[in-house]
Amino acid sequence: MNNSWLRAHLWAPLLTFSVVFAVLELWVLDPVIARAWYFDGTSARWAGAGAGAWWAHDLLHTGGRWLVRGIAAAAISTWALSFAVSRLQPWRRIAGFIALAIVVSTTLVGALKGVTNVDCPWDLAGFGGTQPYVPLFGDRPDFLPRAKCFPGAHSSSGFALICFYFALRDRHARLARWALAVAVCIGMAFSIGQEARGAHFVSHDLVSAALVWFIQLALYVWLMRPRMVAAA
Repeated sequence: MNNSWLRAHLWAPLLTFSVVFAVLELWVLDPVIARAWYFDGTSARWAGAGAGAWWAHDLLHTGGRWLVRGIAAAAISTWALSFAVSRLQPWRRIAGFIALAIVVSTTLVGALKGVTNVDCPWDLAGFGGTQPYVPLFGDRPDFLPRAKCFPGAHSSSGFALICFYFALRDRHARLARWALAVAVCIGMAFSIGQEARGAHFVSHDLVSAALVWFIQLALYVWLMRPRMVAAA
């Protein structure tokens, strides 16, 4: 791995995520963005609730969940069948990587929700709930109930499709870039759906995207890149 590769895949993303997250936290922009884009204070209703539930909940949440599950299942099936079907053998490593990357990244992001103790927007006072807003690094009062809304688990399933970029980049660079663009768009769509429902703030999904990127980058460096370099 040369310096340009590290800059593009490690240092530049790390700097970008860190700066954007710092801006969101230091200026407490999460509630501001939620009120400007998704929450109507007059009607006390989220854009993705009520009449908007069909696209935010049914299409992007429920439908999106099954889309990613279907992709993961297809990758697992391809990997398993490659041991019996000779035509699938060339796809074994890629299919296995895709399946592992989706499962590991979404599982780790989901597990973090159980330990970070951060409220969903819809539970907060001023957004239809009763709990006080506590910044991520703020001192959360002990009397408040445990919360499980950070980082965004559903958006991580959309961003998890970034694995196609890593799976393809050493074989089909142009196709890999298209796969990256599509995965980011899907992850952002899932994020918007959840934020419109009041399930997450922008920072929740930003951290989700960052975690998925670096988890899958680590898996790629560990499992895929050494073999691709050796083959080259």
